[in-house]
Amino acid sequence: MCSRADNDAEHDLAGLCADCSHSQRILSQRGVVFFLCGLSFRDPRFAKYPRLPVLRCPGFLMSAESAGVEGEPV
Repeated sequence: MCSRADNDAEHDLAGLCADCSHSQRILSQRGVVFFLCGLSFRDPRFAKYPRLPVLRCPGFLMSAESAGVEGEPV
């Protein structure tokens, strides 16, 4: 589990990608973190690996985990 400081640092690095449901966090063998945009597979307007930090994105969709709904009772 990531600490609060690690989470804040990742948000500073990635911007919106850190909270987007379309992004996938990729850790290279060298320890470098990349964010893969899932929208890039179906829409050419989106870069596969966007330049970070992403501050504005028309495809941004807050992930359920980032929104804080993970673990809530149904």
